[in-house]
Amino acid sequence: MDPAQIVLLVLWVGVTGYALLGGADFGGGIWDLLAGRSRAGMPERNLIEHSIGPVWEANHVWLIFVLVMLWTGFPPVFASVMSTLYIPLMLVAFGIIARGSAFAFRKAATELWQKRLFGAAFAISSVLTPFFLGAAAGGVASGRVPVGLAAGNIVTGWLNPTSMLGGVLAVGTCAYLAAIYLCDDAVRAGMSHLAESFRTKALITGSCVGVVALAGIAVLRADAPRLFEGLTHRALPLVIASAVFGLLSLVLLWRRSFTLVRITGALAVTAVLWGWPLAQYPLMLPPSLTLNEAAAHPAVLTATLISLAVGALLLVPSLALLFLLQRRWSYRSDASD
Repeated sequence: MDPAQIVLLVLWVGVTGYALLGGADFGGGIWDLLAGRSRAGMPERNLIEHSIGPVWEANHVWLIFVLVMLWTGFPPVFASVMSTLYIPLMLVAFGIIARGSAFAFRKAATELWQKRLFGAAFAISSVLTPFFLGAAAGGVASGRVPVGLAAGNIVTGWLNPTSMLGGVLAVGTCAYLAAIYLCDDAVRAGMSHLAESFRTKALITGSCVGVVALAGIAVLRADAPRLFEGLTHRALPLVIASAVFGLLSLVLLWRRSFTLVRITGALAVTAVLWGWPLAQYPLMLPPSLTLNEAAAHPAVLTATLISLAVGALLLVPSLALLFLLQRRWSYRSDASD
């Protein structure tokens, strides 16, 4: 495996980390939006805030990591994507800023109207941000981002059937991950009624995401035939694995195996994420830019990997400790209430 392949592999590990962790944070905001009126929805909102509060900033480290790796390792891809898809990506940046600010300010707000204002900003940006991320990904996957600065259409590059499918699936997946994680959090907090509520939400959302994914087959076949070909041939084992883990997750939810469903749900999403690069490999920007053509100089890639290894010695244990403490703190805090 050459340095370019290793950098791509590590980059996609970062994409997976952001989808599974940051995606669940966005999903928490979606359920915050749908929790109901102030008094009735307060228990769910408190659990959501309690679950994501200690880790929401750390989860965006994955996004920063992905951007830096893409910029350093594959500069033509970074330049092409950022210039052609700057509208949805700019909206993503605004959404992340608005969401984080509102989440922080809502804690400090004392007036009801202030809490509602910041809560609405937090919740709405939690829906729009993953949608625009999915739309941008759909533009790349469908071959609408050619090589060059703003070489593609800045509107149809992300306003197209594949991008809309990607946006809807991103929102649905975030909501599904959040619901299954919150089931387990609610059980550990001794709130069985909330666990049942999020179980119902997860069953409905997971079923809807599955239906959309099936309908998306026709969309990809018509709008992104190259991607469709790769998904139904080279990446077919991962597509099948995603379907199997998705169905298994629904069964585990039905049986209330909330700890196990966190694993199977994450595996279902991971299989889909890794199916995309496998389907279009060795292309980085379909239909023509390959991995070797997009990669930086081997000396740059080697230096990047060395820096990454050194940084991982600090970052990975720190993140692991943070999530471990968060789970223990959540259990003890709720148990003592």
